[in-house]
Amino acid sequence: MSRLDAIEPSCTRRDDAIKVLVNARSRDLGGFSVRRVLPAPLARRVGPFVFFDEMGPADFPPGKGINVRPHPHIGLATVTFLLEGEILHRDSLGCVQAIQPGAVNLMTAGRGIVHSERTDPALERSGQRLHGLQVWMALPADKQETDPSFMHYPKEVLPVVHEAGVDTTIIIGEYAGGRSPVQVHAQTLYLSQKLREGITLQLDLSVEQAAIYVVTGEVDIEGCQVEAGVMAVLARRGVRVHARQASQIIVMGGEDIGHREIFWNFVHTSSERIDVAKQQWRDMKFAPVPGDDEFIPLPL
Repeated sequence: MSRLDAIEPSCTRRDDAIKVLVNARSRDLGGFSVRRVLPAPLARRVGPFVFFDEMGPADFPPGKGINVRPHPHIGLATVTFLLEGEILHRDSLGCVQAIQPGAVNLMTAGRGIVHSERTDPALERSGQRLHGLQVWMALPADKQETDPSFMHYPKEVLPVVHEAGVDTTIIIGEYAGGRSPVQVHAQTLYLSQKLREGITLQLDLSVEQAAIYVVTGEVDIEGCQVEAGVMAVLARRGVRVHARQASQIIVMGGEDIGHREIFWNFVHTSSERIDVAKQQWRDMKFAPVPGDDEFIPLPL
């Protein structure tokens, strides 16, 4: 398979099951690499999802950890879902929340929020293995200037659907009779599915746009081989997924929210509104994160 950022699949007709395959690209976030999938040249967004990072897996020795300094967001909601390890969230609302595997941190930026993501000092002393996903979802146009908010959902409240050879955690949305308590503004589907080797799963999705990302293992989607670190943007709502080996996949999508301007951490329908946010950050007009005086400068 080509390692271009995004390619048309050669194993299916373009108008069949898959529109495009997107390969994750490595990005350094200051001593910590992520695999960035969205946005890509041929896949700017999938439903409300405009940004998709796989963090790790990475082994941090004692004395090392994540150290993402305070930075701002507007016009979006971030969702953090960990598979291994822990991250400590702090924001300008005064929220302080450690997230562990299987839980969800949902931060709605709206008109503006600032947050940091770090390793707790006690955990940094011992070291840890970290693996997880962080996505950005663009807010509907009439919700872009909503008040900022933060919600934490522990692992225990997320429904898990057990089918033959498939275990599905419903992160956001509805699936197979289960419904997640995570409340978002746009119609959204976000699932984590673990497939036993050899199982074939029939996915019949109700959302307007959808994609499948392979976290671990390898699957066939209607005969197209998709390996770990690759996202298949789907051309239709019903597809068969066959696990060539034990695999974990992410199924994601939702309503088409339309074009968005993106600069750094700012997402909005209006480039002029993003310009205002840039100047606000230069002038330090965003509310600070209590107890955290550091910040990431606006990129040039």
